[in-house]
Amino acid sequence: MASDEQFPAALTALEEYRDIERQMSQPEVASNPDAMRKLGRRHSELGLIVSAYRKYASLRDDYAAAREMADEDPDFLDEAKGLEAQLPKAEEKLRNALIPRDPDDSRDVIMEIKAGTGGEEAALFAGDLLRMYTRYAEKRGWKTELMSENSTELGGVKDVSIALRSKSIQSPLDGVWASMKYEGGVHRVQRIPVTESQGRIQTSAAGVIVFPEADDDDDEIDIDPKDLKIDIFMSSGPGGQSVNTTYSAVRMTHIPTGIVMSMQDEKSQIQNRQAALRVLKSRLLSMKHEQEAEEAADMRHSQVRSMDRSERIRTYNFPENRIVDHRTNYKAYNLDQVLDGDLQAVIDSDMQTDEAKRLAGQQQ
Repeated sequence: MASDEQFPAALTALEEYRDIERQMSQPEVASNPDAMRKLGRRHSELGLIVSAYRKYASLRDDYAAAREMADEDPDFLDEAKGLEAQLPKAEEKLRNALIPRDPDDSRDVIMEIKAGTGGEEAALFAGDLLRMYTRYAEKRGWKTELMSENSTELGGVKDVSIALRSKSIQSPLDGVWASMKYEGGVHRVQRIPVTESQGRIQTSAAGVIVFPEADDDDDEIDIDPKDLKIDIFMSSGPGGQSVNTTYSAVRMTHIPTGIVMSMQDEKSQIQNRQAALRVLKSRLLSMKHEQEAEEAADMRHSQVRSMDRSERIRTYNFPENRIVDHRTNYKAYNLDQVLDGDLQAVIDSDMQTDEAKRLAGQQQ
């Protein structure tokens, strides 16, 4: 039977957990939303470890007490055996909780969807993905914010940026990034396009990029205004049609990295500038964390950033009502329900596969 000495990381986590609770109870902290958000995120991360440790420690102590009493009264022998049988599972759960997790799991996310190969049909499919993720977010109780959208006259989407945010601080396992990070990659669709008169099935694709959203006051990323090139232009609607007569759209270029952000959906230039800066900061945060993970030889789930169809992660086959995730071999024939937001089973397959890889890596 393991003792506390075998889980020093759990004791360290418990000490930090208690310290955070003390900080959060201070009036000056409780009245500071930014400070509470940061502390709350760390509190929820440590909560997984603390909960597993307390369960294990309680079972261990109860077993020790029951065994001691069984020496004097045999009636306690069965209770001791029952508690002993529960200990291995509780210990394994604690060991799993101590495996380092993705530090961004409890963060909100920004998602970009871009029509790839397939012309208008690809744009229509990108629009389907946008609706799928929006409906999934509704089912999870998340808030959605459409940050920018470049649509087509037939109702498709050339490219769109959307923020998905949790309404409250949750366990990292239930965080927005914890689920949505697996959606990054190329999504392929097979169906008869509305523009196809011969009834032939066409294959097209849309690319999805997901990255954790940086907090406005996140001190991990400091952007020097001198590194930004900002161009102002007139907003446009579907087909290039002007939607207003003021130059409120913003194109922001981060010179050191070459990242370009364009925002035009807000009503003012200032609002578009703020939106572009928020997305840029989130992209830079994601790049920073990916670089740190690579350097630590613990690369997180990678995202395909190309529109090449050979790098697909998922196929949506309309004639067969079939969806296939190529990373996990998950297959189901409920595509209509998935596109209506019933995406959890697909995401669960990715989470379980990732969890298995993390466990295997820890045991090596």
